[in-house]
Amino acid sequence: MPLTNPWLTEPMPAGRLPRERLEERILNLLSSQNMCVLATTGPDGPLATPVRYYPLGFTVMFTAAPRSPKVRNLEADPRVSAGIFAPLTGLASSRGAQLFGQARVLPPGHPDRERHWEAFRWENEHVERGRPLTEPPADTLIVVEATRIVYTEHWLRREGFAARQFWKP
Repeated sequence: MPLTNPWLTEPMPAGRLPRERLEERILNLLSSQNMCVLATTGPDGPLATPVRYYPLGFTVMFTAAPRSPKVRNLEADPRVSAGIFAPLTGLASSRGAQLFGQARVLPPGHPDRERHWEAFRWENEHVERGRPLTEPPADTLIVVEATRIVYTEHWLRREGFAARQFWKP
């Protein structure tokens, strides 16, 4: 039987992608998607929450209600993992990342908020919530700077690279 993608058969290549190419692919994924599953840990165990994020380099950020379970978890233990993935139509299209880092909760008035808000498309959320665009955002901002990323893309196997690649700053 003919194979559509014969390069998906064994053996799996083990090549490492050059850093510049890996970073380009990760940034492309982060910029082309807007949803992730954020994993936190709390008193009742793990919590995986879908959130809409905005990227700034290798940082993802999102807003959250100050009393939400994820914010309570982050205040107790800021270690997080975020799963970001492109739509899957088959193994050849498999592309995603596990981003690991420490979440920072930036309430209104925090000095680090301003540089992040410049990249945050808050206007979209304001319109959805019926807020005027002339009113500056006052939501709690969560910022996760990646300390490690595990990137997976099976298409890399076509060029002799391992499907799973590892990035650190």
